[in-house]
Amino acid sequence: MTGYIAPLRLRLDAGALISNWRWLAERSGAAACGAAIKADGYGLGAAAVMRRLASAGCRDFFVSNWGEAAELEPLLEDGMTLSVLHGVREEDMAQALSSRARPVLCTAAQVARWRAANGGPCDLIVDTGMNRLGLDWRGEVATLAANLNLVTLLSHLASADEDTALNALQLSRFRAIVATVPAQRYSLANSAGICLGPDYAFDVTRPGLALYGGIASLVAVPHIRQVVWPQAQILQRRRLLEGDTIGYNATFRATRDHEVAILNLGYADGYLRAFSGRGVARSDGTPLPVLGRVSMDLMAVDVSERPDLSEGDWIDIAYDLREASAQSGLSQYELLTGLGRRYDRIWA
Repeated sequence: MTGYIAPLRLRLDAGALISNWRWLAERSGAAACGAAIKADGYGLGAAAVMRRLASAGCRDFFVSNWGEAAELEPLLEDGMTLSVLHGVREEDMAQALSSRARPVLCTAAQVARWRAANGGPCDLIVDTGMNRLGLDWRGEVATLAANLNLVTLLSHLASADEDTALNALQLSRFRAIVATVPAQRYSLANSAGICLGPDYAFDVTRPGLALYGGIASLVAVPHIRQVVWPQAQILQRRRLLEGDTIGYNATFRATRDHEVAILNLGYADGYLRAFSGRGVARSDGTPLPVLGRVSMDLMAVDVSERPDLSEGDWIDIAYDLREASAQSGLSQYELLTGLGRRYDRIWA
């Protein structure tokens, strides 16, 4: 709808996004620092993220599937690369063979399919312990990779955000594969992997969560800035009297008279029921606790301390990813990627 202004908006901080990438790039040492922009740029808008990071010097981008690649390929400039992490199905071949994006081949069948079609440059992923996508590190990886025009050989860390022996084990396995499989570049580290130190960086790092303000490691806490700032408009201000309840199933009962604001925000927008009675909104620093159940499109906050707030005013939703994760029990990834389509996304 032309000219429609939504009652929800995400204020997106381009300066914070770029600052986060630059810190991750510095932390990556001599390795190039790329960017995972799958899932529509973790919910921020992949094209907008790609343009801003490219302007800062990022040249390597990663998406999950060819639908995502098709939307972003027009933005590729000389020296930029786009890799499709889920490889190439038979259904993808026509697009992949004519695309400037590269498949990250995941299975022996994908390798055979790409080779049989005389496919061009490609990437290859080896599983070193996550048991998700990739050729098994114990298999004949070098044989399968032979004669491919292999740009990047990848693996993925399963528990880089934890202090676990699996990290060193995966590193050891990947090094063994690197020694036997020639490629132009090698890549292992995600956001948390970058924080494990230079041994994990290899030639290209692939941060995702930390770009968008997520904290994947305590090492990153002083350096990563919040990027996403949800805001909601007040639809109605009303008064609860002592004893009144609010919301579905009457989970909140007022023990005093309350001034409440009803916001156009709910679990359909990614602000899930887990925030019921736990979440907080803010206005000029004043905390406004969430009262009762978060429903599909609406929620209530206590505005007793802010008599100046009224219908049509905008308030901030507390969404520091680390704190919101602790409040809700949701992962920081869920908090980002679950933000719905009903927000206006406004870059500043």
